Amino acid sequence: MIEEDRYCVDILNQTMAVRSALAQVEVLILQDHADECVEQAIASSDLEAQRQKFRELVGIFEKVCG
Repeated sequence: MIEEDRYCVDILNQTMAVRSALAQVEVLILQDHADECVEQAIASSDLEAQRQKFRELVGIFEKVCG
């Protein structure tokens, strides 16, 4: 689009759409991680695995909210 010398607002709309789509993919991946990996760690008796998964989630939230 830039190479085609498109209107700036059109380019910005496209980049915002891409960011929005990536954010939706990130939510799905995080949800899958919580549903599978975190749930398995919680169900296990492995305290270290539980702590590790919790730290992972906190790290992700820090990046998102950060």
